[in-house]
Amino acid sequence: MLVRTLLGLLGLAELLAPRRFVDFWMRLATTSEDVELRRWVYTAARLEGLAILLWLLTRGDDDSGEAVAVTAET
Repeated sequence: MLVRTLLGLLGLAELLAPRRFVDFWMRLATTSEDVELRRWVYTAARLEGLAILLWLLTRGDDDSGEAVAVTAET
């Protein structure tokens, strides 16, 4: 449940403020201040945020809270 909430917040941040979101990660990833991104990068971030939110909304709450045991048959 916590992971879904964090992922939802991440998707919402990308959807609503793609420029701040991308610029934050670019400042962490680069050492140079002379990085210029193309305009479509922000559109792609917004679409990614939308895709994350749609995936979370259509996926439903299938987390039953039970651990699933996987056994291998020999």
